[in-house]
Amino acid sequence: MKISFRINGTQQTVDVADENTPLLWVVRDILDLKGTKFGCGKAACGACTLHVDGEAVRSCSYAVKFAEGKAVTTIEGLGDKENPHPVQQAWIEEVVPQCGYCQPGFMMATAALLDKNPKPTDDDIDKNIINVCRCGTYYRMRKAIHRAAELTPTKDETETQNS
Repeated sequence: MKISFRINGTQQTVDVADENTPLLWVVRDILDLKGTKFGCGKAACGACTLHVDGEAVRSCSYAVKFAEGKAVTTIEGLGDKENPHPVQQAWIEEVVPQCGYCQPGFMMATAALLDKNPKPTDDDIDKNIINVCRCGTYYRMRKAIHRAAELTPTKDETETQNS
């Protein structure tokens, strides 16, 4: 079955045997984008978080058929070395990762949160960033989330820059 969607700004059509194949495996195995990680396979840990039409999605339990016609963003599409996303920049500044395995999922969840809530409180973070880090870097992540909020231009600032 052929399924078409935009991934990181590029239109893709994939041919899958089963439309219920998790989007995670299409992204990793067919499109060879390895930044999105497999953690638990049950949508519990968040290592596989990516964006579908701007919403944070646990891709290990999201059937590829639901991506048809949508925009998918992985950690590779969030930013790059020359122009990192504010979340990526904050993660670097706050030296967040220890092993780093779960960090792409945390960054994607954080980017989605900041799109909806540009100045989250600690309580907002606790209620929305529910991924799991076995290394326990939560304190550094919280600092990085607040730093990313500082680095992210508000809609008013963006409109002023574009005028």
